[in-house]
Amino acid sequence: MEKRDGPILHEQKSFGYAIEGIVYSFKKGTHFKIHVIVAVIAIILGIIYSISTFEWLTIILISSAVIAAETINTAIEETCDVLHPEHHPGARLAKHCAAGGVLILSIAAVIIGLIIFLPKIFG
Repeated sequence: MEKRDGPILHEQKSFGYAIEGIVYSFKKGTHFKIHVIVAVIAIILGIIYSISTFEWLTIILISSAVIAAETINTAIEETCDVLHPEHHPGARLAKHCAAGGVLILSIAAVIIGLIIFLPKIFG
């Protein structure tokens, strides 16, 4: 009979796996690091300019969405590389679509940052 982990141990392991994925994405991905640096800059600017609660919520949401998308992009790239190390056209397209999703969120993040911070910096 197979021994199963209790619910708390299962959750601890799952949390550990998630942290492992984040650390891997950070170590592997230059873009992941750039997104984290930009998020830190946004946080610093938010503190300097005393942004509103709504602006904080917006910055937190878009920053975490970009970083999460970059992590998912890394997962898709790694999966494609394992399944099709010979550069399959379908795997290539999957990688490009995932990168496109990150780009869309990144552009939205830049626009949101400009809307929030430009009036405070130049106003």
